[in-house]
Amino acid sequence: MRTDAIVLEEPRALGVRQVELTEPGESDVVVDMLWSGISTGTEKLLWSGEMPWFPGFGYPLVPGYEGVGIVADAGPASPLSRGQRVFVPGATCFADARGLFGASAARLVVPSQRVTPVDEALGERAVLLSLAATAQHAISSSPQAGPTLIVGHGVLGRLLARLLIARGDEPPTVWESQRERQSGSDDYIVCQSTDDACSDYATVFDASGDVTVIDLVTPRIRHHGEIVLGGFYAVPVAFNYPQAFMREARIRIAAEWQPEDLAEVMRLLDTGTLSLNGLISHRADVRDAASAYEVAFEDPRCTKMILAWRH
Repeated sequence: MRTDAIVLEEPRALGVRQVELTEPGESDVVVDMLWSGISTGTEKLLWSGEMPWFPGFGYPLVPGYEGVGIVADAGPASPLSRGQRVFVPGATCFADARGLFGASAARLVVPSQRVTPVDEALGERAVLLSLAATAQHAISSSPQAGPTLIVGHGVLGRLLARLLIARGDEPPTVWESQRERQSGSDDYIVCQSTDDACSDYATVFDASGDVTVIDLVTPRIRHHGEIVLGGFYAVPVAFNYPQAFMREARIRIAAEWQPEDLAEVMRLLDTGTLSLNGLISHRADVRDAASAYEVAFEDPRCTKMILAWRH
């Protein structure tokens, strides 16, 4: 099989072309994609050429880990069936391109255990499940007591805030330096750091990807306060050791989400405790992918760009 896919041939050289798919196995599903999202974190680093070495990294590559599609065929050992709508967090099914992370194609071959059935009522919002699970993974090991700060009011920052409120925490404060992104919340305060006088935060979540964030927030945390790095950083993260030493700061890295994180997000969506409404700001046809990626990465008004694969 062959299919159309978004391919990064090299940094800043992106287009849509045909790629060859590997043959599906007995437990695989073939998924025809409806929508895929553009990540302004890892995908931006792949696009710009700033991505540090990563397992499976290399060009040409098919990006994307936020996909929603319909099962077109299922192997005899698959528990899924034709017509089911599924969330796809990526794929490695390309014979002539690397899959990092591989969801941005018109058709995918994916192991059944990698996809998650989703309610059709979620529609295009289902592309946000990866980011929601990432946010859930970041907060799942953090204490629930004490004031909380989030740095960055992109989609990840907004999901962190919504999930903290969903688990019963006091509404967090969010720092956002770009005025275009300071709107979009009725449940918590969004401000610039210079407008916030608090210096007793128990937990700080970074959703900005700014490598200077530790030095920025350390003076604002309490003794034994925790700083959770939830972004992806292109250069080594360094910090002022004496400043962090005086606070006995805890620094934690929140890595890739796990199945239990996605399961908790699905539970919160099913009960209506969590909403994914109002997070997608831009939409484009996949035929306009090159310009859509530029908007996603360079326009601060764009919180989330999604691509439609069916014309």
